[in-house]
Amino acid sequence: MAAEDSGVSSDELRSEEGFDCRTLDSGAPPDTALEWFERSLWAGHCYVFDANAVRIGHDGVRTLALTHEIQDGVERGVAHFLDGPALVVERRGRIGRLSWAGDHGNTPSSPAGIAAHLDGLYRLQLGGQERIANRHTQRLDIAPLDSLRFGHRLWLDMATGLPLKQTLLDETGRVVETFQFTEFTDAYLYQGNVVFDHARPPPEDPWVAGWLPKGFMPQPVDTRSARHDEQVVHRLYSDGLSTLSLFVEPLGSTDVLAPGLHRLGVSHAAVRHRELGGEVRQVVVMGELPPRVLLRVADTLEWQGES
Repeated sequence: MAAEDSGVSSDELRSEEGFDCRTLDSGAPPDTALEWFERSLWAGHCYVFDANAVRIGHDGVRTLALTHEIQDGVERGVAHFLDGPALVVERRGRIGRLSWAGDHGNTPSSPAGIAAHLDGLYRLQLGGQERIANRHTQRLDIAPLDSLRFGHRLWLDMATGLPLKQTLLDETGRVVETFQFTEFTDAYLYQGNVVFDHARPPPEDPWVAGWLPKGFMPQPVDTRSARHDEQVVHRLYSDGLSTLSLFVEPLGSTDVLAPGLHRLGVSHAAVRHRELGGEVRQVVVMGELPPRVLLRVADTLEWQGES
């Protein structure tokens, strides 16, 4: 996953630590399920490509045109939704870190860190080989070891390692979302380094998540948005595959949502109005996770005092 851009100049980028994408051509082919998974993560950062894709979920079918570019070691991904409401999503950034920097500032880059972090949270197994978007793929089954997160199934391009098809499976094993390339052209490996995001110190929030599923860690990304009031605090947590968003805001500073559980496509949002820090605040927890997990995170938020 790529962290959001923080405005570092091109000269600074060239001096930062990075991953040499050319090593993906020289290394041995993946053998185990974990090796295939890590290869897919690095490939997602290192290949330049154009593709058409389809997303099938609870809210219907959407088609997209995708572009992934790299310039001076910085990634830029753009998704154009081709039907329904006009929507363009753009992300620009570096290879992210797995967590905020600790006392010594050492945090692994996302692909290496994620692959190691999944042990004890998911079971990874190789499936059969199938043809997707006119290319040969290796299927990878990722099953959670508890009932607190969803499962995943990936079809990885055998030539590049890129995921050409992904399905999300709920706690019963039912497919709730499918994302698949339908056309995949002009892919080539970037001949240089993709830079890592710099280590970021953790923010000083007056609250802390009192409970999170095992393996979930705060993500070191800037979550400020022009769409939100300055009093709206937004934090991300992830176990490497599943992600949840946590919003905390004074009740009078934002649109008031009805307490309870709301469905948002394949995601859910748990809403609570709680007295925290001497005033009523709206707590919203969103993610592609079992609803009871989102509700528990919202109910166990702990106030520690003003930062």
